[in-house]
Amino acid sequence: MWIAARFAPPRILVLSASAGVGHLRAAEAIELALRQTHPEAHVVNVDVLQYTNAAFRHFFAQTYFDVIKHAPHFVGFMYDRLDKPGWPPMERLRTKFQRVQFGKFTDLLLSQPWDLAINTHFLPAEFISSLRLEGRLKLPQVMVTTDFYIHCMWVKQPVERYYMASRESAINLSNVVPLSEMEVTGIPIHPAFGEAMDPTGCRRKHGISVDRNVVLQLAGGFGVGPIEQIHRRLLECQTPLHVVVATGRNARVRTRLEAIPLPSHHRRTVLGFTSDMPELMTAADVVVSKPGGLTTSEAMATGTPMVVVDPIPGQESRNSDYLLENGAAIKANTLQSLPHKLDVILSDGARLKQMQANARRIGHPRAAFDVVERAMKLISTVKA
Repeated sequence: MWIAARFAPPRILVLSASAGVGHLRAAEAIELALRQTHPEAHVVNVDVLQYTNAAFRHFFAQTYFDVIKHAPHFVGFMYDRLDKPGWPPMERLRTKFQRVQFGKFTDLLLSQPWDLAINTHFLPAEFISSLRLEGRLKLPQVMVTTDFYIHCMWVKQPVERYYMASRESAINLSNVVPLSEMEVTGIPIHPAFGEAMDPTGCRRKHGISVDRNVVLQLAGGFGVGPIEQIHRRLLECQTPLHVVVATGRNARVRTRLEAIPLPSHHRRTVLGFTSDMPELMTAADVVVSKPGGLTTSEAMATGTPMVVVDPIPGQESRNSDYLLENGAAIKANTLQSLPHKLDVILSDGARLKQMQANARRIGHPRAAFDVVERAMKLISTVKA
């Protein structure tokens, strides 16, 4: 609890950008952890793209989505090409362009004496850094990473701390950021993932079979990829399954999945948007999904191994590597191999248990609270 007698209640900005849902979910997790542990704090959670005009929002968010959907390998190519320290002239040009867009965001930053900005996306951190270098702002800030490999685009100065997904990701970044400025917290996920839950109880609560293997299929944050093809392949498994599918807010995909014939030895539950993901992951034996940073972290927090399919080249392919190297996932390189690979691990109880233990070992169910604890200590240091 913040010691009010010594300090005024802290004023904290939690900043993200709606380029995919993962950054927003990480910001929400941090906000929830702050409100649980420091209810006296003044916390404002901001999607900075909402402070720009519609054209810029479309360019920044929708264009990336479209490229991922139609040209994923180009995304991987550009990811690799740009993964190097920034070229100063390009950074200055980008900052000037942002300044035109971020007038309202600038007003927010200057509206009151904020104690700390917690960034779950590089865009607000980059803009705050530019204002600090110009002497217009003295706001301390931290960067919360949301993947297991950090692209150089996320390296901004000045930034007081980088909160990293893993020790390996910190070492990978240490050629451009001193290890002393990085702390390993894990990727922030909803506080509910840190609560103890009984798998059998979760299954019964959601009407899921308790006498067969449970596979949780996720559509992914961007809602792209061969969702229906993956589902058809899952139904080719010889192992009797209860397949639970979460399609998010895509009602058309949900309708199409429900229309796919279900073999008699399987059971199926198709869900739309759900806030019960902690319980569903706890109920599952494996998660079949693209390896986004938040989804991956949630699965590891519940000790649920992943079957990785169709990773986006770049950050998701590197997330996949991290899981595979730690024995917490398998990867289906082709959809044709998916049912075979799933049958193999589900028929080997010892292997499945080891994968579950590996997932728990690298999981950080209380990452949001760890970020908050470190951030509050940083505020104390700055104010001392």
